[in-house]
Amino acid sequence: MKTKIRHELKTRRNSLSPTTIAEWSDQITEHLRPLLNPYQTIMVYVSKPPEVETRPLIHHLLSQGKRVVVPIIERETCTLRLSYLTNPNVLITSTFNVPEPIGNEIPASAEEVEVAIIPLIAFDINGNRLGYGAGYYDRFLQAHPTIVKIGVAFSVQQAPSIPGDTKDVRMDSIVTERRIYRCDHLSV
Repeated sequence: MKTKIRHELKTRRNSLSPTTIAEWSDQITEHLRPLLNPYQTIMVYVSKPPEVETRPLIHHLLSQGKRVVVPIIERETCTLRLSYLTNPNVLITSTFNVPEPIGNEIPASAEEVEVAIIPLIAFDINGNRLGYGAGYYDRFLQAHPTIVKIGVAFSVQQAPSIPGDTKDVRMDSIVTERRIYRCDHLSV
């Protein structure tokens, strides 16, 4: 079931034009700005096409004096390592074609992260998400349950319902170009 949903909604997302992705990503960034204002240390994934573009958000956060933390994929251990990002120009394409600050890492501790912006392949309004299927974010978020979890996706990635299991971590909020879904009483 998850495989079918993931494939269908990934196909929908992949059909979006670069112009639409840029416009909708800007709208998502605008929705995120006030949500992130109360926080100082913010984890943000660095996007690759055709994901919601996060570089404009990263530039905004840095211009506001926020501490930006980005994940680095540890393929061997299926975990995420964290690094502060002070200069987006140091990002290079790395594991799974994800831009990472390889060679320019500034080690960060997950305990310092207050809120995380999480990529989604699919979501439902209850905060259930599907990622790429390897479980990197679920494992990370399970190990750090106090981090506020905000998923970002385009509205075409919404499913009526996503089956969850004990390994899946629900989002507190999900932000699309159309609206903000508050999925939990603990949401931002």
